[in-house]
Amino acid sequence: MDTEWMWLICLLILLFVVLSFRWFYFHADGDLTLMWAERYGRSPAELRGKVAWITGASSGIGEALAYELAKYGVRLALSGTKVDKLEAVKTECIVRGSLKDDDVLLVPFDITDFSKHSECFQKVVGHFKKLDILVNNAGRSQRAKFDEIVTDVDYQIFGTNVFSHVSLTRVVLPHFLSNGGGHVMVNSSVAGKCGLPNSASYTGSKHAIQGYFECLRTEFEARGVAVTIACPGPVFSSLIERCFRGIPGEVLNEKQKKTDKRMPSSRCAQLMAVALVNNLDEVWISLQPFLSIYYLSQYTPTFFRRVIIPRFLTPEKFATLREGRN
Repeated sequence: MDTEWMWLICLLILLFVVLSFRWFYFHADGDLTLMWAERYGRSPAELRGKVAWITGASSGIGEALAYELAKYGVRLALSGTKVDKLEAVKTECIVRGSLKDDDVLLVPFDITDFSKHSECFQKVVGHFKKLDILVNNAGRSQRAKFDEIVTDVDYQIFGTNVFSHVSLTRVVLPHFLSNGGGHVMVNSSVAGKCGLPNSASYTGSKHAIQGYFECLRTEFEARGVAVTIACPGPVFSSLIERCFRGIPGEVLNEKQKKTDKRMPSSRCAQLMAVALVNNLDEVWISLQPFLSIYYLSQYTPTFFRRVIIPRFLTPEKFATLREGRN
């Protein structure tokens, strides 16, 4: 091949890479597989008629996902601790999805009370006669330095963010197996992919979620149990108001600002619905720069930790980006 042709091919490849990265950085709000599935994959409309149980459905991502699935005719069981808020979410689901009253069941309970899990599950299958999708969404966040965290806080966060989901999934699993399959979605976080400063307990809980549900997939995928791990970046929700600090009983009680750079919970829910219908194993959902951080930490771990973090992502800068502020 002539040298001129080789140079031309190299330049075309370089141009393709540059244009692809430009599109990815300025237009993508999910990983490349998720973006492809949204554009060319199956539509969430194919979920119509299925039954989904969403925990943490009274606010934030869980509430938004309830509206998104209701829009496509998915029948819903909604759980949370605030009954009045769940009632409001149910009303909105019926309006948005043209659902009947019986199509939306409220199952309020404290998810950390593991003794209630079987009872609540029986309410769901007793009402709908089946369950197709379990969305483990309930959770609490945290803001505290590693050396300021009391161990009791670790236990509380793991109880909510990890063991509650593991327990509920183990209750539901036999039903999925006896019915030929089912789908489990669990909400992890960017904290499940890299260590966020000032959130050691929260980050640890999200790493644990990744491990537990990867094992679930490995053991039961061949028997029809699909597992989707969603990893959202900063999203507008009330999560920060209730997030733990370093001492039991302390909460941050800080409200998000409209000017914060965060993804709307409705957009996050849209992409989660795409992930469900296309049976994606793990999805990254975020605005930039966190979407690029996902890729750098996953595919260039040593470079990311030894070059990018010390020079561009100091703990102070990382914490500021996490809150969506410059």
